Amino acid sequence: MSYIRKYKKGNRTYLAEVESKRIDGKVVQRFIRYVGKEADGRTVLATSMSDVRVEGIKLYGPLLVLNQLAEEIGLRQHLGAYAGEILSMVYAHCLDYQSVNYLPRWFQRTDLSLMLGLEQLTERRLWGGMDFLEQADQERLQRAIFPSVKQRYRLGNPGVIYEVTNTYLYGKQCPLGKLGHDKEGVDGRPLIQIGLGVTQAEGIPVFHKTFDGNIADARTLHDLISTFARYHLKTGTIVYDRGITSGRNIVDIKSLAWETVWGVPLTESVQKFWRPVVKKSGRLPLADRVQLNQTTF
Repeated sequence: MSYIRKYKKGNRTYLAEVESKRIDGKVVQRFIRYVGKEADGRTVLATSMSDVRVEGIKLYGPLLVLNQLAEEIGLRQHLGAYAGEILSMVYAHCLDYQSVNYLPRWFQRTDLSLMLGLEQLTERRLWGGMDFLEQADQERLQRAIFPSVKQRYRLGNPGVIYEVTNTYLYGKQCPLGKLGHDKEGVDGRPLIQIGLGVTQAEGIPVFHKTFDGNIADARTLHDLISTFARYHLKTGTIVYDRGITSGRNIVDIKSLAWETVWGVPLTESVQKFWRPVVKKSGRLPLADRVQLNQTTF
């Protein structure tokens, strides 16, 4: 199906009728005819309105960019038999978030049938794609994808910034949804926790994790330490606050051969242990102190 595309030449914007075709596995545009131009914010047609018939309006440009990025890192090869359906959901989420039951209608307004080689997008196949993702080994899948990203964008051995946050659900059926400490301070909403690790320099995702809403922060950190070990990341520094400090985490980080900077709850036993150590360290000059709100580091 053809559609109208704008293109610039010098300071002028022209309109042309084009259509998308798949040739040798690639989506290309074929010029059909010149339609007109834009001048002073108005469209000036090169033909009589009586000769113009609009067959449809297609979403093309942004999808072409997203699909090219996905092809460059080989996402289709990693996503198996439901790759087309999963990528359709991803693209829709990026550009025009829609529910699963509305996606087939959204699909008809795009050129994804050509880009992804799908004759049609059905709700049954979409749910099949969701089931595939749920049943897949998430960590194994992410460990397979990241090397492709690392190679394509020439990443070195990057540092990783990791953060966990919670979000709430309105429904009651999600098995991950549990009552926990809501970051917005609202009681009674089932929560899930989402952790995301991204490269320090570029902010490119390395992995993500989900946890039940009632999992303690100290336990999510322990899970993170185990993940770092499996990704074979080089020595680094883990920085975390006193709310998730635990003896087990300290031991595990030490075995990982990483450095740590962490806060410790200032209990009486901690004060008794650390004050003599601090006095002997000699690291208390003003140049080493940083004032943040009511706390001095």
